[in-house]
Amino acid sequence: ARAPNAIALFFEDIALSYGELNARANRLAHHLIGRGVGPGSFVALALPRSIEMVCGLLAILKSGAAYVPVDVSYPTERLAFMLEDAAALCMVSDTATAAGLPQGTPTLCLDDPALVAALAAAPDTDPTDSDRTRPLAPANAAYVVYTSGSTGRPKGVVGPQAGVINRLG
Repeated sequence: ARAPNAIALFFEDIALSYGELNARANRLAHHLIGRGVGPGSFVALALPRSIEMVCGLLAILKSGAAYVPVDVSYPTERLAFMLEDAAALCMVSDTATAAGLPQGTPTLCLDDPALVAALAAAPDTDPTDSDRTRPLAPANAAYVVYTSGSTGRPKGVVGPQAGVINRLG
């Protein structure tokens, strides 16, 4: 907010300012909220390292939901278990990445022309509690990461919003 024209991200030959990053994340956050995503929801994030990955991560957090990082290098069975266990309402991905993932979770492909058009029409303002499905609280989940678990079966570990704020503060 203090320096919206300053560069926030560099990736390959693309530079994105803080203002552009915030606007992109806000558009996707509002779209997610419109799909019923909010505090208490889980959204899978399956994107390669990219500007879109950062925008997707921020959008999920801005919606109030928790993100579930999906490492596409994992075996399909493990990914299917993680998506089912997390009960992800949807997944944010792109067409190429989604093609190699287990089916069953509604997927928003950021390169889908229909989604691109919908995001272009979405508000670019910061979502507030009045926009979200319910107010966001520090105890709400911010992310779920899966460990191998002592049994060899993946185990989800939830990190709260307060933990993210504490790390950024």
